Amino acid sequence: MTKLRVVSEKASESQEHEQEECRAVGQALDRIGDKWTVMVVGTLSKEPMRFNAIMRAIGGVSHRMLTLTLRGLERDGMVKRTAYPTIPPKVEYELTEMGRSLIKPLKALATWAQRNRPAMEAARARFDEPEERTPGVRRSSTAARVR
Repeated sequence: MTKLRVVSEKASESQEHEQEECRAVGQALDRIGDKWTVMVVGTLSKEPMRFNAIMRAIGGVSHRMLTLTLRGLERDGMVKRTAYPTIPPKVEYELTEMGRSLIKPLKALATWAQRNRPAMEAARARFDEPEERTPGVRRSSTAARVR
C-alpha cells in the first residue's frame, strides 16, 4: 500500500468519524434543545415531582406533550420514573445524575439568551424592515422564504 493511499484512507476514516460525532451531537441537541425538555429539567431541578405537579408548574403544556417529553427524557437516561404500589398509584419523576448535569449548561444558555435578546430583536427588526429595492436584485432567497 502506498503512503498516499494510507493517508487518504486515514482522512476518509477521520471524516466519517467527524460526521458520526456531528450526528450524535445533533441527536443530543434535538433532545435537550426542545422547549418542553428545558421546562421539565428546570422544574425537576428543584425536587422529584408527580406528573400533575409538573404540569401545573410548567403551565401551557398539554398532557400528551408532557407525557412524550418525560418518556423521551426517561429513555435517554435523564429522568427516572418511580411508580409506588399504592392506591391510587403514585408515580414520581426525578432527574438522574445525567439529567442534573444538564442544569448548569441550561442556566448558562438562559443567561446568554436573556443577555442577547435585545440585540437579537433589534437584528430581526432591521432584517424585516422594508429595504430600498434595486430593480432585479433580491436580498437573498432565504430572506424571501422567511417573510
